[in-house]
Amino acid sequence: MSRIDGPRLAPMQDRPARQLIVLIHGFGADGEDLIGLAPYWRRLLPDAYFVAPDGPEPCDMAGFGRQWFPLTDFSEEERLSGARAAAPVLDAFIDAELERLGLGDDNLALVGFSQGCMMALHVGLRRARPPAAVVGFSGALAGAGAVLEAEMTSRPPILLVHGDQDPIVPVAALHRAVEALTEAGLSLQSHVERGLGHGIGPEGLALGGEFLCRMLLDPEGALGA
Repeated sequence: MSRIDGPRLAPMQDRPARQLIVLIHGFGADGEDLIGLAPYWRRLLPDAYFVAPDGPEPCDMAGFGRQWFPLTDFSEEERLSGARAAAPVLDAFIDAELERLGLGDDNLALVGFSQGCMMALHVGLRRARPPAAVVGFSGALAGAGAVLEAEMTSRPPILLVHGDQDPIVPVAALHRAVEALTEAGLSLQSHVERGLGHGIGPEGLALGGEFLCRMLLDPEGALGA
């Protein structure tokens, strides 16, 4: 099995880590692309440890960056098979980081962008114990309906954010994911950011930070809201 690693940002003022936030990049990018989120959210979560692992494969289309799995025809079958193939590598990385920090899944958040959103949803819904939060930007759900029902082993709270002008992953992917996850009984919030293309905008950055704070710092209050 491939081993992955990437850039990190430790808690403020050398505090012991009380939360682990794994930032999962998109197709053709790498960990450096998403670790830039960490300084914004560390001000809200000063005890959080952030890590943004590089995908296990060189990107075979862009000629630079990394990928979690190949994308050739962008079909649902390709996304599902790709996510399944990459999941053990990401799961093993998460397990090792939690063990190293002495934390459990109740202190874990997965944050993914684009292909990384697919991976965050896929892995987060199939871990033995549910993460405290899953946040997805500009992505899609790989596998819905009977597939999700058969494979889902955990029910983490989820936030999905998408730009309504996304030319890469159309916003319809958000609506399909919301429908499938709602039918599966997941606790879900979603937001469409007006005028945003394929990226993370200021509204998503703020909503993501607020969601992570609620789920990691006050889970009982969040679930009762």
